[in-house]
Amino acid sequence: MPELSFPQPVGWEVPDDAAAVNALRSAVMRLSRRLKHQRVDESLSPTEMSVLGTLARCGRATPGELARKEHVQPPSMTRIVAMLEAKGLVRLEPHPDDRRQKVVTQTEEAEAMLEESRRRRNAWLTELASGLDEEEWAALRAAAPVLEKLAQL
Repeated sequence: MPELSFPQPVGWEVPDDAAAVNALRSAVMRLSRRLKHQRVDESLSPTEMSVLGTLARCGRATPGELARKEHVQPPSMTRIVAMLEAKGLVRLEPHPDDRRQKVVTQTEEAEAMLEESRRRRNAWLTELASGLDEEEWAALRAAAPVLEKLAQL
């Protein structure tokens, strides 16, 4: 099987940086899986939780805008929004400028659920981080903005 090669950013030292990227990917995936187990409402899928999180961060949006932000097809987002509406977590309102469209807004119940989910996940991460020494904790604080930037790219 041929070896895959990926373009490396300028200044990368391929062996060390490739190992760092591999370790980062692996750690982020394991941490993400463990965080998902800290959910407040087990009846919601990770995708439904992600849509609610997007609404919390970005505010109201059309289903098409949500589909683009969540990287799913519009028909899939229509189904997700319908399920969230049936659970009382979002409401559909008329679009102010286009009668053919609807705008999705999260409900107070969704806001409360997201806040409790954040509280629980933050408490879990705080407990986990208590096992770090001061140097590791400082490195983690410094890495947080970089990881946030990666998540936005």
